[in-house]
Amino acid sequence: MSVTHRLTAPAPGWTTDTDVVVVGSGVAGLTVALNVRRAGLRALVVTKAMLDDGSTRWAQGGVAAALGEGDTPEQHLADTLVAGAGLCDGDSVRTLVTEGPDAVRRLIALGAAFDRGEDGDVLLTREGGHHRNRIAHAGGDATGAEISRALVEAVRRDPDIELIEHALVLDLLTDADGHAAGLTLHVMGEGQRDGVGAVRARAVVLATGGMGQVFSATTNPPVSTGDGVALALRAGAEVTDLEFVQFHPTVLWLGPEAEGQQPLVSEAVRGEGAHLVDADGVRFMVGQHELAELAPRDIVAKAITRRMQEHGTDHMYLDGRHFGAGMWQRRFPTILASCRAHGIDPVTEPIPIAPAAHHASGGVRTDNRGRTSVPGLYACGEVACTGVHGANRLASNSLLEGLVFAERIAADLAARRTAGDLPERVVDVEAAGAARPVPLPAPEARAEIQRLMSRGTGVLRSAASMAATAEGLALLAGQTRAAVAEEKPADPRVETWEAANLLLVADALVTAAAQREETRGCHWREDFPERDDAHWQRHLITTLTASGGPVSTLEEP
Repeated sequence: MSVTHRLTAPAPGWTTDTDVVVVGSGVAGLTVALNVRRAGLRALVVTKAMLDDGSTRWAQGGVAAALGEGDTPEQHLADTLVAGAGLCDGDSVRTLVTEGPDAVRRLIALGAAFDRGEDGDVLLTREGGHHRNRIAHAGGDATGAEISRALVEAVRRDPDIELIEHALVLDLLTDADGHAAGLTLHVMGEGQRDGVGAVRARAVVLATGGMGQVFSATTNPPVSTGDGVALALRAGAEVTDLEFVQFHPTVLWLGPEAEGQQPLVSEAVRGEGAHLVDADGVRFMVGQHELAELAPRDIVAKAITRRMQEHGTDHMYLDGRHFGAGMWQRRFPTILASCRAHGIDPVTEPIPIAPAAHHASGGVRTDNRGRTSVPGLYACGEVACTGVHGANRLASNSLLEGLVFAERIAADLAARRTAGDLPERVVDVEAAGAARPVPLPAPEARAEIQRLMSRGTGVLRSAASMAATAEGLALLAGQTRAAVAEEKPADPRVETWEAANLLLVADALVTAAAQREETRGCHWREDFPERDDAHWQRHLITTLTASGGPVSTLEEP
């Protein structure tokens, strides 16, 4: 299989070689890099901004694992399967919960400092969907930042891990056998590695994070533009479950015009006893689910959205005034500072909140070793769909997934090397441009894509709303093709490449969401409000057609 679709870009002006190239510097990417180095393989990490600027450092709540007394992997598995609404892969979940505790212990041994009690044990709290206290946290509500710090320091201590920062990955390179053989990228730097170049490698690992920037309001950083999913689609890989985008129920509401990355108010705040209330102070989650405010995220997000509709407003409130100033400062210093920076004091007033795009449960389809449908191409972290999350991610399973499956990818690469199955790959970098070039939208298309997606394919969806989204996306694509035909194409640069990735990911997501005619997990269809196991307890697999458009196929039962 050869790559048939590529972003319009200049030919690579420089090349470099490695054994394994890892795209992304969050928990998944850095864990892969550290572990392949231990196996004696060369590793090169490509990251879009600085090494510590990925989504991991924004994670507040923590990492879930059966570390506490009385807790077991079986209980963690049960909670994960319930949250996944019938679409989790049981083997993948069992891998996650059984290998997870030791993976967390290895992270601690690496230097990650989790919060501990007076007895020296790691403190554990609870979040939505969990029936046990099993969320390990650091710095109160700065878990991601601490994990990122520990991994970044470990990577920087290893002189044999090569880094390329400020680099946007463009497309996969494959050899004559269709095996991943490297990638093209654009470096916003100076000297020899400036502009478009190529990395030749024996294997490629995507750990590019999420695609939250496809929506107007998201907790994801600006770099989360779906680059990995878009690259994989253009390379001929299968992606799956794209319709299941989790909207975090409690994101700080900054007004009706707010766009881009919004401050997260961690689920751990509810785990410690904060209440969801409307403007009248009524706790509307009571009686809707046995866990009330700690119900799975899709249930809470739907309840908030329904209450907003009933009251004709665009936000609800999270009330933690009963915590007192001391607990806010000790347990949630980051959230307290963020709220106060926006003129809200959680100590004395409820926090205005609304759901916002948070985590993609779907992504590039992988097996239990992180292998995709393209030989030599791996994926882990949020860009991947391992089957762990099903139709709705259980809170704080994402950092654990990044750890566990990154270690499994590194182990698979090490085993392949030992077996002689990881030879150097021959790829003609100059000939790579022969694939069909994807035209680039104008930079301003990004904002229009986000508005279309939030309006028609957000928390609430229907055939009519998604048809309007699809029509708008098709119009943008048509305008892009017309500009090329008129010899007025957008210049190849970061902003236009990101817009192209967002347009492709949005198109693929809408295609899948329109096809799934049921409500399941975080996919909520107003016109099909019931879960339909008879027809839809299966995955939708999305690929690109020869013309470059996405098509979704329901997997065989």
